[in-house]
Amino acid sequence: MDNRSILLYPFSLIYNVVTSVRNFLYDKGVFKTVQYGIPVICVGNITVGGTGKTPHTEYIVRLLKKEYRVAVLSRGYKRKSKGFRLASKNSTVDEIGDEPLQIFRRFPDIAVVTDSNRNRGIETILKKRPDIDVIIMDDGFQHRSVTPGLSIVLCDHGRPVYEDHLLPYGNLRETRKSLGRADLIVVTKTPAGFSLDPDGAFYKGLRKYYSGDVVFTSIDYKEFVPVFPKSSYNMAPVLKQNDEDTGIVLITGIANPKPLIDHLGAIFNEVVHLEFSDHHRFSANNIKSISDAFDKLNTIRKFIVTTEKDAVRLREFSEITRPIQPFVYYLRLEIGFLEGNKEIFDKIIFDYVGKNQKNS
Repeated sequence: MDNRSILLYPFSLIYNVVTSVRNFLYDKGVFKTVQYGIPVICVGNITVGGTGKTPHTEYIVRLLKKEYRVAVLSRGYKRKSKGFRLASKNSTVDEIGDEPLQIFRRFPDIAVVTDSNRNRGIETILKKRPDIDVIIMDDGFQHRSVTPGLSIVLCDHGRPVYEDHLLPYGNLRETRKSLGRADLIVVTKTPAGFSLDPDGAFYKGLRKYYSGDVVFTSIDYKEFVPVFPKSSYNMAPVLKQNDEDTGIVLITGIANPKPLIDHLGAIFNEVVHLEFSDHHRFSANNIKSISDAFDKLNTIRKFIVTTEKDAVRLREFSEITRPIQPFVYYLRLEIGFLEGNKEIFDKIIFDYVGKNQKNS
């Protein structure tokens, strides 16, 4: 948990009352919730900040799309448009948001939809695309007007939910007791060497609130990809040389950049980090700061490295000058699984979708 003032704790008590009453009214049927006649998988969390929803959503898409027609539904955080939007090759960040656009660019053969009203989003998908077999809601655990058939809750290993507190004193969106609504908990960003001992502290902490399956995943960093491929400098030979005289300017607009910083610090001799807020919209002044930092790197070979989500926004920004475009890369990542956990996760997904198809 962040070091926050104890003065915020009374506001957490008020927040507790509000969220608890809301959940009680949903549990008792006072507030309406809808379960749809199609498999709906929710990938969510109970904390603010990045737990890895997008890479886990992408993994489920990759898992299912060979056998099923898949749609991803997101609210499109910080987009400028309103209502229902279906991604296309002409979609922009302003229209659908950075994370949905990232997913669509990875999987242009699936339906990627944004709508802040999840019920309307699902109902419009069913109307416009009746061929869809399964819908994945990217971040929808708190949207209780929809009852998903399978709720997956992600918990960051580095920020144990069982030790956290409610907003604004802590990072929790709702009480730890709400973990009991989950069908599966995935502990993300698990470090190498973590013990899967069921009597370990992490298991015991979760078991106070949840009794189902727990799966542990890690970050699997892949290759560096040019943000501007038509003008890119080939980075691969430099990395293969393991040359100590290579440095980078790292640009992040994500909730928790520390794992990425640690990873890149082990690769490059010099890392200058320019940190922006999550989903940050870059300005001309930001680009100048990035260019200045790039020019000031002390190493002979130098690059600008960012995340895939930030690359989606940077790619649309015309202020990035041609002299630095060839050196701008993003680091692609996927999720990995601890030993035996992939089989558990895949089976849960396939069993649910297979048993709940529209024609079953």
